[in-house]
Amino acid sequence: MNNAKGIVFKFGDNVDTDVIIPARYLNSSDPAELATHCMEDIDKDFIKNVKKGDIIVAEKNFGCGSSREHAPIAIKAAGVSCVIAETFARIFYRNAINIGLPIIECPEASRKINNGDEVEIDFHTGVIKDLTTGESFQGQAFPEFMQKIIAAEGLINYINSQK
Repeated sequence: MNNAKGIVFKFGDNVDTDVIIPARYLNSSDPAELATHCMEDIDKDFIKNVKKGDIIVAEKNFGCGSSREHAPIAIKAAGVSCVIAETFARIFYRNAINIGLPIIECPEASRKINNGDEVEIDFHTGVIKDLTTGESFQGQAFPEFMQKIIAAEGLINYINSQK
């Protein structure tokens, strides 16, 4: 995956893993089942409105809370192609890369991109273009090894492909 393009769902600071996938649904590890409840406690219509390729933009500390992988799995299974935030909780960041969910830290994009904007991201360069406003932002480009993990749909798949 070299880039992503989609409509933005915008969230604020401290979106924790219990909001991303409420704990009452953690009895399942099926990605499709988890996706049906993604973000429902913060936006009950999220799963009805999100389309494959759409993008989440948030502010500070996205993915704080518990260390479970269910949160990035639910986001990815819901069809989200990338999460952009000012900052991520470190364990969420690692879990997202491990399961092949692209995430980019970019404070300026986090502040200026609005809900409903159409955004395009080049993962090789880290350039984020808000196609609605015409603004561009420089996010962090993924190092080559992370691009390979994301392209393989996660760390386990990447490791298995190297055998």
